[in-house]
Amino acid sequence: MSVRQPSAPPVEQLEIFRALSGDLAPRDAQDLMSFPFFALGKTRRTVPIHFNAGDVVIHVEGTVEHGIATIWDADVLIWAASQIVEARDAGLPTSRRMVTTPYEILTFIDRGTSARDYVRLRAALDRLQSTTIATSIRQPTSRRLHRFSWVNEWHECVGEEGRSLGMELILPDWFYAGVLENTLVLTIDRAYFGLAGGIERWLYRLVRKHAGRQPAGWRFDFRHLHLKSGSLTPFANFAFELRRIARQQELPGYHLTVERAPSGEETLAFRPTTRPSVSTLIRDLTRSLRVGDKL
Repeated sequence: MSVRQPSAPPVEQLEIFRALSGDLAPRDAQDLMSFPFFALGKTRRTVPIHFNAGDVVIHVEGTVEHGIATIWDADVLIWAASQIVEARDAGLPTSRRMVTTPYEILTFIDRGTSARDYVRLRAALDRLQSTTIATSIRQPTSRRLHRFSWVNEWHECVGEEGRSLGMELILPDWFYAGVLENTLVLTIDRAYFGLAGGIERWLYRLVRKHAGRQPAGWRFDFRHLHLKSGSLTPFANFAFELRRIARQQELPGYHLTVERAPSGEETLAFRPTTRPSVSTLIRDLTRSLRVGDKL
């Protein structure tokens, strides 16, 4: 007598979300702005990132072949978040399964469109797919970790002459759910894409998340910033970079000041350089004070 095997669960059928055209505002996911999810250097990093603070646990690993996704690779996720939020706000259906062209991504993140830029985009997508993350963020307890990659899968359609006809990628649930929640996304300055250094890019995102447009700004001591960056750079070199960035005032929309205590401990203070409207202040403050946010 044959035994009937239980049927396999149905495979999720994702609708296709075709990328929107036009000049979209860049949006970033707050969780990605606050914690060390990406390598800050352009050389391949295979040393894992391990971050533990309070209830927040983050483990990031990359393969020997590709390394951990970099903060420049994260521009693709900013593009994706911007697309999803724009469509959602316009009342259009969205999906984790996105169809676009390399040209649309590259021009949005202010990259070139040469053959080399197309190759670099493909390499970035490979790193995003091969990087694995385990985190307690947005989980019931710090003991339960959500595991995923930044891109579940991606493929490119190529014509007979090798010309790209389009690209499809599928985002992970964790990222997609965070972007759909209005309080977990912030608009960033388009000048961000022009920041050349990894520490500058990471610092801008942290500053935008914590200082927002609050007139009083925010501040972190250097040691805490070094911990939150996940950087392999020795602390002395990292502190030197913070001083240089503050001296050159490289972050768009913010003024940075280094404060030194009598003990010698240094703190980086930052505040907006433009005064926002009252409605903007209330909106950003509401978003930054969501339950479960950790410094």
